[in-house]
Amino acid sequence: MESKSNYIHLKFKKPTPRVIAIGAAVILILVALFFAKGFFVAATVNGSPISRVSIIKGLEKQGGKQALEALINKKLIETELDKQNVSVAQEEIDGEIKKIEEQMASQGGTLKDALAMQGMTEEMLREQIAIQKRLEKLLADKIAVSNEEIDAYIADNKIAPSENMPLEDIKKQVGEQLGQQKLQQEVRQLVSSLTARAKIKYYVSY
Repeated sequence: MESKSNYIHLKFKKPTPRVIAIGAAVILILVALFFAKGFFVAATVNGSPISRVSIIKGLEKQGGKQALEALINKKLIETELDKQNVSVAQEEIDGEIKKIEEQMASQGGTLKDALAMQGMTEEMLREQIAIQKRLEKLLADKIAVSNEEIDAYIADNKIAPSENMPLEDIKKQVGEQLGQQKLQQEVRQLVSSLTARAKIKYYVSY
């Protein structure tokens, strides 16, 4: 008598390329989550995680409105500067960086330490300098300081020269100070004007 095989032959359906791709994607995501958990969890306390999302939400509650408005103003200013074709040479930015480094050195510190204390990087500082230099060029006629204004400020504030601070140095510092005051005032007016003309849509509220 011919014996029948006791084995059960099972037919498995060959997975489709789509299924294989989905499976591979899931594995990659799981691996990425494991190695990049710092992107999602900031810390754990007795095994209980503190997510980065909770930190971001907390920071948004504290200063989200101010940060958003600052970014909007920055975008408005950069767009206007580009529209007016106002540019700044790299050499000008390097020169300002050098001045700041020399100032920090004279005070016994370094630019690197000063930036670290403010939570900034040199790249961020260079970006700020570039924007300010471009604004100075755009608003040059409005922020110019005359000798009469400098002399009047010195007289009104009764600033007297000394051995350590001769009159020419005083005039230079006063001129720079008055120029910065004018620049800040003109930038506020510029932002106000640009904001009034811009179409700004808010998708979050603080």
